[in-house]
Amino acid sequence: MTHDHENDARARPALDFQEHLKRLDAAGLLVRVDRPVNKDTELHPLVRWQFIGGIPEAERRAFLFTNVVDSKGKTYDIPVALGALSASPQIYAAGLARPVEEIGDAWNEAIANPLPPVMVENAMCQEVVETGDDLKKPGHGLARLPVPISTPGFDAAPYLTATLCVTKDPETGARNTGMYRAALKATDRIAVRMVARPGGAGGWVHWLKYRERKEPMPIAIAIGAATPIVFASPQKLATDLDEFAVAGALAGQPVELVKCKTVPLEVPARAEIVIEGWIEPDVLEPEAPFGESNGYVALEAFNMPMRVTAITHRKNPVFNAIISQVTPSESSVIKKVAYEPLYLRHLKSTLGVKGVLRVVMHEPLTNLRPVIFVQFKYGTPQTEVWRALHGCSAFVAGQGKFCVAVSDDVDPSSVDAVLWSIAYRSNPLQDALMMPFRRGVQGAQYGSGQSDSSLLIDATRKSLMPPLALPAREYMEGARKLWDELGLPALKTPSPWHGYTLGKWSDTWERFAQRAVKGDWEANGLETLARQRSGLEAETSVTKVEG
Repeated sequence: MTHDHENDARARPALDFQEHLKRLDAAGLLVRVDRPVNKDTELHPLVRWQFIGGIPEAERRAFLFTNVVDSKGKTYDIPVALGALSASPQIYAAGLARPVEEIGDAWNEAIANPLPPVMVENAMCQEVVETGDDLKKPGHGLARLPVPISTPGFDAAPYLTATLCVTKDPETGARNTGMYRAALKATDRIAVRMVARPGGAGGWVHWLKYRERKEPMPIAIAIGAATPIVFASPQKLATDLDEFAVAGALAGQPVELVKCKTVPLEVPARAEIVIEGWIEPDVLEPEAPFGESNGYVALEAFNMPMRVTAITHRKNPVFNAIISQVTPSESSVIKKVAYEPLYLRHLKSTLGVKGVLRVVMHEPLTNLRPVIFVQFKYGTPQTEVWRALHGCSAFVAGQGKFCVAVSDDVDPSSVDAVLWSIAYRSNPLQDALMMPFRRGVQGAQYGSGQSDSSLLIDATRKSLMPPLALPAREYMEGARKLWDELGLPALKTPSPWHGYTLGKWSDTWERFAQRAVKGDWEANGLETLARQRSGLEAETSVTKVEG
């Protein structure tokens, strides 16, 4: 019984962030950097290289910087982790203690069966407490935290990025957690940016209610909570669903919460660091510039100043940040591995679309939301294809600006393959539909107007087609072995990488092909000699003449 219990415990996600880092290290997914690294100029750019430097997704790593300094020569006694949440799907999966292919089912199960959190009296996140005038002292308060600059050369301040921002509805008491960026302004002041638009951040909705009541809004920002808790924060969950309860279901046991020291909120008891404070109902402060995940630098806008009333943390905390800005990044991976299964579930279960196989949200540069590819079984009725395209475009406000349907022989994660399908399997006049009057995607503020539109394209295979003109799989695999034996440079495997039939392929042509690879091509010539005809135009299809 004890052995089974130990195995069950190991199969659960880590209950605190430092245990998660140990597991990543044991799995070879963590790079430890002990030399001095400048958090203002070097830290984020270093980790950024693995996203833009051609390194395969599976080879990305989490980084732990143990010797963090800043541009003024200050050395910090708190290490910084970057990439530890979702530098790759494998790292994300390690945070849930599940294989990548099981993540979608895990989310669906957790949403359907939430596990309410439990309260505790004593918490690791409150082993050290700093409040009051101590927060205002030079070098104290927020200045003690090694908060990196995410986009050196453009960002106006160090930013909290891997945030778990906790707020409460003043009317219902319902909690919300959100991953909002927060700029350091003073040792005891932060400017928090919450998505302020319909369907936007839950914290912003709460703030509107506090503004109506003319009351300050309590807020707590937890840094370095357990991975299931952090993963639940950026998900598009129902507003009445407690993210802590969903996180508990993902973790396999209830999340432990503790009451904050200076605000009426509850935070994860095992978080690394917690920043408590208040946001006034009637004062906003310029925030940004800051590099955003839509690929542009967000320019100054008025957002919410937070008056910090307490900073609590573990005795030896680790500060966690995420790589955001231009995708792929942590901010896109943390959404992609869960969003795609949720989209597929919506199409299959909610809308009952037949024949849909896979949903891929395009990640590089576009940041998931605008471009969505949907894969279908060949022969799926076009009515089902179009229902799915409409469903993808309407599922989440601001997502699905371009939705493209492809057939099952096309890998929807290969943009080249999708473009090939659009080029040869769609007629823009018949297979494309533009829909006006939709809300703009993230970053639409840089466009020319407030109203946006959608483009839906059916690029599925409508009929039998000739084979893809690459060598058949067995010959490409044989050549790959020879390539490796010759010690040639390491190869990537794009899709498609071998030829395959698409229905328009006869026994005669198969016979010709098999003869050719055996060197018997002259036999094919004798066979076609007997089929010579006169009175035809060049390029006349044999199928049209012989059937």
